[in-house]
Amino acid sequence: MHWYPWLNQPYRQIIAQHQAGRGHHALLIHALPGMGDDALVWGISRWLLCQQRDGIKSCGECHGCRLMQAHTHPDWYQLEAEKGKLTAGIDAVRNVTEKLYHHAQQGGAKVVWLPDAAQLTEAATNALLKTLEEPPQNTWFFLSSREPSRLLATLRSRCQTWKLAVPEEAYGLAWLQKETQASHLASITALRLSSGAPAAALMLLAEKTWSQRQALCDELQLALQQSDLLRLLPVLNHDDVDIRMDWLCALLIDGLKWQQGGGAFIVNVDQQSLVEQLAQRLSAVALDNSARQWLMCRDRLLHVVAVNRELLLTDQLLNWEALFNVQ
Repeated sequence: MHWYPWLNQPYRQIIAQHQAGRGHHALLIHALPGMGDDALVWGISRWLLCQQRDGIKSCGECHGCRLMQAHTHPDWYQLEAEKGKLTAGIDAVRNVTEKLYHHAQQGGAKVVWLPDAAQLTEAATNALLKTLEEPPQNTWFFLSSREPSRLLATLRSRCQTWKLAVPEEAYGLAWLQKETQASHLASITALRLSSGAPAAALMLLAEKTWSQRQALCDELQLALQQSDLLRLLPVLNHDDVDIRMDWLCALLIDGLKWQQGGGAFIVNVDQQSLVEQLAQRLSAVALDNSARQWLMCRDRLLHVVAVNRELLLTDQLLNWEALFNVQ
């Protein structure tokens, strides 16, 4: 499990709460992708399950630590959807919670981690609530969520929410430049496209992913020059279409910023000419409508069952092209 330097402070603060006897039995961690919440939970879990703690550190030598290092600790549970499924049902919750009421196999703490609390069905959430209301002694729950507001209020009310804040841009940029050979402009762009999460930015800068984004930008520029937005279909119609649409929306929003004199605050700093071209071709209202249309299209692709992706994208591109033609 890779540890990130921006996790040091929240780790110390959470461990200090436990040392003072104030550790909450259910911690809901609000974190963006690429912030390392999995590593944070793993580090705290190791401390909780360590049999010979060294201050805020786990010893790394006891039987509990060796079991954690081998990923075979019998008192550490990970609750998530089965492979190939999108949700975790009531049976998955019951399978874990029933074990919690037995004596810990290593005689210490028991830890349950939900990497994505949004995967729980409503029935599974209600089943978990009963355990959260009256948790077994020395049992700790960690729930991760990208959007806690989408979780049931009854679940949130039984947890202590911990916001894993992104580091300052200069800090994130300095870390990125140690980890990658990408240019300064590319690093800033990747960091902003990732909402400031450095590890997510590093993944975005991987050669294959970054080249895919570049291809989208190049095709958009040609599409604008030729007034043929359908040529974007091949670069959008992929399994990661939601991510590619995010890139497209970021360019449109940058166009709005450019029109309002906010060029210093654009996300796509490596694509200023494309952003300027969008700002010149579309009015502020058209840019805003375009971004909204693409976000609605993205939502349908993600949440409508058995949607025809290619057909939906084609329809959206034709509608967008019509919007350009009336300018």
